[in-house]
Amino acid sequence: MKALDLVTKNVATLKTSDTGARALRLMHDFHVSHLPIVNENQLLGLISEEDILNAHGEEDPIGSLPLSFMRPFIHDYEHLFEVLKVSTEFRLSVVPVIDKEENYIGLITKDDLLNYFAIQTDILEPGGIIVLEISVHDYLLSDIARIIESNHARILCTFAGTNYDSTKMELTIKVNQTELQPIISDLNRFNYVVKETFQEAEYFDNLKERYDSLMNYLNI
Repeated sequence: MKALDLVTKNVATLKTSDTGARALRLMHDFHVSHLPIVNENQLLGLISEEDILNAHGEEDPIGSLPLSFMRPFIHDYEHLFEVLKVSTEFRLSVVPVIDKEENYIGLITKDDLLNYFAIQTDILEPGGIIVLEISVHDYLLSDIARIIESNHARILCTFAGTNYDSTKMELTIKVNQTELQPIISDLNRFNYVVKETFQEAEYFDNLKERYDSLMNYLNI
């Protein structure tokens, strides 16, 4: 899915002549902490709530305020993974989107991005979570899938990441069953290290805690 597919034009943009107070009001109204500055479809920059407050610039035109971010943006043809990368790297609540001619066409909010990935990865579907610790040299998802499917379960989504030991990786698997013990027993039988498991209630509690932590980290 490309950035263009998730763009919204419903969030206001700012002009350089707008005051800091107006920018803060709009950020409050749209539940964001950043807004793009646009002039005749040209993206000039991105201003944050922190930029205004640090400069005590409520009464000043935003064009006169120093910006933390010069001009972060994504092209409309780029994949949503790139949007997530920019949003996370710069801790942005919105990511401006421009076309090939560099005309501003809208933005993608952090909430819309998180909701999209939650839906696409079946995070909201009922099921259980299994976390495996695997050697990076022995990782074959097809082998793990066969074990899970032999227990009449289906993989809904997977997430892979490395940890402090570069020879190992952590594989998080969500399946469409909440009864995990038969799957865990078979994985152990094939010498897979089951690091953690979460039943449905535990999973949603943990997910909410991590989501809240992410929102606090991003100051949203």
